[in-house]
Amino acid sequence: MYKVLHVEDDEDIRAIVDIALSFADDFELRQSPDGPSALKEAQTFRPDLLLLDYMMPEMTGSEVYTAISAMPGMDNVKAIYVTAKVGEGFADELLSEGALKVITKPFNPMTLPAQLREALLQEEEYLAAGARCRRC
Repeated sequence: MYKVLHVEDDEDIRAIVDIALSFADDFELRQSPDGPSALKEAQTFRPDLLLLDYMMPEMTGSEVYTAISAMPGMDNVKAIYVTAKVGEGFADELLSEGALKVITKPFNPMTLPAQLREALLQEEEYLAAGARCRRC
């Protein structure tokens, strides 16, 4: 089972993700409305995957990812962004910073669990092939 911490400031999107992942028995979901609360939640929940909005007040998704992955024992946490921010090279920038995947809003909640599984499986295969990690 994968422990997923979803960080999103839009309450409606948090509800959609909650419903989408509630039908998947391989994800345990916790949600936070902003970066500071996500940092607190991560300390006790110890997620395997961060599902991050990029544009949020107080902290961007990248800042949340950096802060959580700097916590003791959290250096291997994975990140997938679900964001409305699109632009030439933006997704490539997030991927180069270590994100497993970038999903553009609006997204299909019916395919979200499969997209998360696929990204996590690809990362596991990548690591099994002898790579250290994407951010290293």
